[in-house]
Amino acid sequence: MKDSNSRSNFLPPPGPELTYELEFDDIVLPEIINLIPMAELNSFPQLTSSICVEDNNSRQAVLKSCETDGYLALFAIKSFNVDTNNLTKEDFFPVGVAVRIVDFNEVHENLLKVTIQGMCRISLDEVINNAQGPPTARLSRFPEFKVRAYNIDHLILEARRLFAEVIKLIPGLPINLFKLNQLLEEQPAVLADLIMAALPLKPSLKAQFLLIEDLEERYLQLLKHLTLELSNRRLGQAVTERIEKSLGRRQKELQLREQIKAIRAELGEENEEFETHRDLADKLAGTLLPAEVRPTVDREFQRLKNMPPQSSESCVILNFLDWIVALPWNTSTEETADLKKARQILDRDHYGLTKVKQRLLEFLAVHKLTKSHKAPLLCLTGPPGVGKTSLGRSVAEALDRKFVRLSLGGLRDEAEIRGHRRTYVGARPGRIIAGLKKAGVNNPVFLLDEIDKLGTGPTGDPAAALLEVLDPEQNETFTDNFLEVPFDLSNVLFILTANVLEHIPGPLRDRLEIIEVDGYTLDEKMNIARRHLWPKELDRHGLTISEVEVTDEALENIVCSYTWETGCRELGRQLGALARSRAVAKAEAQPLKNLVEASELEDILGLPKRQEERREKMAQTGVVTGLAWTPGGGDIMFVEAVAMPGQGGVSLTGQLGEVMKESAQAAVSYVRSRSNDWLFSDDWFKEHDLHIHLPHGAIPKDGPSAGVALATAVVSLVSGFKVKPDLAMTGEISLRGLVLPVGGLKEKLLAAKRAGLSTVLVPALNQPELARLPKSIAEGLNIVPVTNLDQVLEQALITGEKLAEGEVFNPLDKSETAPSATPPPPWLYQTNLGPLGATT
Repeated sequence: MKDSNSRSNFLPPPGPELTYELEFDDIVLPEIINLIPMAELNSFPQLTSSICVEDNNSRQAVLKSCETDGYLALFAIKSFNVDTNNLTKEDFFPVGVAVRIVDFNEVHENLLKVTIQGMCRISLDEVINNAQGPPTARLSRFPEFKVRAYNIDHLILEARRLFAEVIKLIPGLPINLFKLNQLLEEQPAVLADLIMAALPLKPSLKAQFLLIEDLEERYLQLLKHLTLELSNRRLGQAVTERIEKSLGRRQKELQLREQIKAIRAELGEENEEFETHRDLADKLAGTLLPAEVRPTVDREFQRLKNMPPQSSESCVILNFLDWIVALPWNTSTEETADLKKARQILDRDHYGLTKVKQRLLEFLAVHKLTKSHKAPLLCLTGPPGVGKTSLGRSVAEALDRKFVRLSLGGLRDEAEIRGHRRTYVGARPGRIIAGLKKAGVNNPVFLLDEIDKLGTGPTGDPAAALLEVLDPEQNETFTDNFLEVPFDLSNVLFILTANVLEHIPGPLRDRLEIIEVDGYTLDEKMNIARRHLWPKELDRHGLTISEVEVTDEALENIVCSYTWETGCRELGRQLGALARSRAVAKAEAQPLKNLVEASELEDILGLPKRQEERREKMAQTGVVTGLAWTPGGGDIMFVEAVAMPGQGGVSLTGQLGEVMKESAQAAVSYVRSRSNDWLFSDDWFKEHDLHIHLPHGAIPKDGPSAGVALATAVVSLVSGFKVKPDLAMTGEISLRGLVLPVGGLKEKLLAAKRAGLSTVLVPALNQPELARLPKSIAEGLNIVPVTNLDQVLEQALITGEKLAEGEVFNPLDKSETAPSATPPPPWLYQTNLGPLGATT
């Protein structure tokens, strides 16, 4: 730290006569001071103010200064993009303020509020960055230029006079007039700083003022700010007086509106409120509104003109009218129901789906002939990734209509459909009206996606709100809660999609015509990949068909080993990975291999997926392959049964639903009821506990279609006969042993083909559905219809030699005198109940 004798290093050199010099004899600055960078510098010498510091370096600077002399150096930074860990002199404006800490408080853990006293202006010589602490600065006292007295005396007096006028117009300014007069004689530079600090100006203007080195220039700038401030204050006073004369007894809430009018009149500008009303009136006049809507709109517009624009109600009405003029009340697109064009578009965009496309063409044909707005509501149902949404887009293109998609998944608020009432803050119309506004026409194709995933909550049932939207008898006068006027939705062509039909509420499902979009076979997936997915991925990754192609073997391997779905979404992602691998080689200017072969797949896509879901390779006792339907398509499902000494209990595990548990109980009960017919030991079920398990316990399972698989697993366990490993089955079991029909047959058969199974047992009552399935699905599968459990066991179990007539097979008897170790199925014999295998 320098002593008082070094003060000359900080002061400017002596000037000519008739000058004066500012004195700071009581201020001795250290040579090096802790530095705090400031976004905006609004501290002045002789001024007490407060600053907030929150970054770590600045807080350390405050704390370290409090431990020593209490001095800080405040400098404004030129840019917010500076590196605070590597500051340089060029990062700061040249002039700052040396301050002394008066007090500080810790507002919270990372924020200090520091009260400071401005000392003097300083200039920055060098910035010293410290790795373990805040930056410090080597600085010099900023020179106050010596100016001839007669050049600035009149400026000082004029500043004093103007500021006195300002004080009269701004009561409560923190100014001590005695100190002001004292500074007028002793320290005119400090006087300028004090007046500038007292003026209600932006901090940036004050910081610029601090940078002015010449005292005369500082007073010129001060006079400029004082004159402008005084002019504004006088204008404001004149406006206030004018308003007070015009207001009279008007309500106080109109004052702000009148002030704005008076200000604009003084500026010679046209009233903005008048312009808004005029523009809105022109828009309303140019909008063809229905006869029942026009009176309401006119009434609301008149209310808007009679109320102050600053009121919250005027904002609500203005928002309402903006929506009214933006909606397509009478704007529609001219459709062209050309069936030939529609067929070409559907065939271009979708491979397969023959029956679905035929039903859509029938729908379009009826629509063309009748021009009826009361067409049936089509609902496309099927697993994800089979093209439901793109079918809706193709229908819109075929009709030359606009296309709007609304995802309903997770919607729980009725207001999302009907809109919010205007009494609520932030109210807006529902998504149906918003979709029509976005489309710009009143007859788009409106796709309501994922309707089966609608939820319910405390704010209403969205599915119930959709009844009015979708019902042709009601939607001609659909009334949104926000608009509160009817809007005709009868011209809109609504198409719905869902994954699980059972999840659609009953009243809504009753209004729909269901079109099932099934999963794809291997051949269909191969063609979809060739025609649509692979060209699309190549285009996305900057490649062409001539540069990269996939062999049939590789493509089939991807479909069978790297995807496990009925749709094609995962297939598209895997093809995208192939394209990315070739895109990297092309971008790096490496030799580009034209063909993607099967041998490369593991290097690009990794190991094959879902290998464990293939069929069992060896026949086992008590293990049966069932078939299941899931929202993602079909899948195989193993049923495992084991026995242990006990008292006849039955345990069911694998996160089974109530329906599946009841199906398992029915299967066990039926097997026990046939013990005598099938020559089982009477004591077996009394002396053993059964445990039936369905693997993948983290996945919930439910439904009755595993009944025959559960019964077969129990019979296999008790009899000791193994189940054929290449066979799967599906069907509900009754207490009479009948095999009842099930759903999702196509998806289940596709799952069997993917798993490499050769034989599938299905309920005979499902034969009509089998006849409607594409032949490609049944290719390679031996599909056996069955009517009862005896026929199931005859097909499923691996049997041995027959027992002699009258012998009883006891699976617990392991002695050498026991009947054959591989006994035949007793149901092949004729018993007193008649030939087994016949329907019981």
